[in-house]
Amino acid sequence: MQGPAKHGVIVYTNDLDRLTQFYSKLFDMQIVKSSEQMHSLVSDGLNIVIHLPPEPLPEARYNTVKLFITVDSHAETHEQARQLGGQSMDGQWANPIFSVTNITDCDGNIIQLRVFS
Repeated sequence: MQGPAKHGVIVYTNDLDRLTQFYSKLFDMQIVKSSEQMHSLVSDGLNIVIHLPPEPLPEARYNTVKLFITVDSHAETHEQARQLGGQSMDGQWANPIFSVTNITDCDGNIIQLRVFS
């Protein structure tokens, strides 16, 4: 990756290392920049910056951003997410192009998984 990313997502967390491990292992992302405050991960043109917030996040919160990431298998990704501290959510939906399911990361952020037909 040359210079700062033009597109991506910032995900705030109180546990930088735990959430970085979740995304890097589950979605085979590489850490391209790191500091005490953040880790910048990339894979296939997607940049996710895992960042400590200016103040600690409250325990109960509602996230208004939902990531969607393409994977090879719903079942395998759900299992690996659980092993990494995330949760598997019920339900699967499909259109003629792809099927979708949902998981959460270890901080409770919802991620839509897409498997293309």
